[in-house]
Amino acid sequence: MAFQYPFPGATTVGIKTANAVVLASEKRLTYGYFVMSKNVRKVFQITPKIGAACAGLVGDMQILVKGAQAEINIYRYTYRKEPKVVSVAKVLSNYLFDSRFMPYIAETIVGGFDDTGAHIIVLDPLGSMIEDDYAVVGSGAEIAIGVIEADYKPDLSPEDVRALAIKAIRAAIARDAASGNGIDLLLFSEEGLKLNETISV
Repeated sequence: MAFQYPFPGATTVGIKTANAVVLASEKRLTYGYFVMSKNVRKVFQITPKIGAACAGLVGDMQILVKGAQAEINIYRYTYRKEPKVVSVAKVLSNYLFDSRFMPYIAETIVGGFDDTGAHIIVLDPLGSMIEDDYAVVGSGAEIAIGVIEADYKPDLSPEDVRALAIKAIRAAIARDAASGNGIDLLLFSEEGLKLNETISV
């Protein structure tokens, strides 16, 4: 019988349109076939208009986000202005690349608004940055991405893009045993955070 490394599962999505950015993830933490927790937060606000969502080891997610929040707060205090989304992603990318020989076990999606509009940027555990209209990471990614690709349009309303993120994660929860127990969701607009909610599944 083959040994299976107890890698944590998750389904985490980020979707942008012209006037909305959604970051969402389910709440289950698993190691292999064992459910460690049913109430883990994988979605984080970093600035009033930017957030991050992760899949992977919870400790790695938390230390990455706390480090980024501290560095971005110093930037905001020093320069008296809000950072761009790509700048927040670059801070996380630097942390990840600096630890490439003992990498953080985390995939990250950074999303939000700045003076150039809406952005979604996905990072792998070594710090590579790829910008796209939507991104999905975690063990349920193959299921969720199909749902998003079928229904995504660049002009979706904030309500519709929220509903699409929920639909994609619910589809993954139905088929991926490592995902479940509710959904945490952040919805950003050009004005800032509009919605921070937990949805029962």
